[in-house]
Amino acid sequence: MTDPSPPTSPPQRAPARATTGERIGAGVFASGCAGVLGLAAWLSPSGDGHGTHTQIGLPDCAWVQLFDKPCPTCGMTTSFAHTADASYLTAAATQPLGFLLALGAATAFWAGAHTALTGSRSAHVAMHAVNGRALLVLLGLGLAAWAYKLATWGG
Repeated sequence: MTDPSPPTSPPQRAPARATTGERIGAGVFASGCAGVLGLAAWLSPSGDGHGTHTQIGLPDCAWVQLFDKPCPTCGMTTSFAHTADASYLTAAATQPLGFLLALGAATAFWAGAHTALTGSRSAHVAMHAVNGRALLVLLGLGLAAWAYKLATWGG
C-alpha cells in the first residue's frame, strides 16, 4: 500500500539577520522617532496642558476656539515635551496617551537603531504585534485619554 498523503517539506525558517532593505528601513524609522523626540525635547511644555504645538508654527487649535473643549489629541505635544524632559508624572497627567506614545517612540527608536546597526530581527518580530486588535486597543486608549482630557479640562 502506498501512503496517499503528499510528502511535506520542512518549514521555512526566517533569515537569521535582517536584510539590507530591512536594516535601511529600520534606520529611517529610528531617525524619524529620534526627530520627533528631539523636537519634543526642544519645546517648552505649556503650563496650560495644551498649546505647545504653536511653538513650531502651527496655529491654535480650532476645536478649542470653537467649542472651548479639548480636541481628541489635545495635549499630545505638551505631553511629549514633558516626557522628553523626564517629567513623567506631569506628562501622564497632561495627556495619558501622549505619554504612552512618547515612551513607545523612544522604544521604537532603540529597536530600530538596534536592527539597523546589528541586523537583529527584533524589530521585525515586534512589527507582528501591530495588527487590527492592537489598533483597536490604541483607538480605545485614545478615546479614554480624550474622556480624561474632557474631565480635567481647565481651558
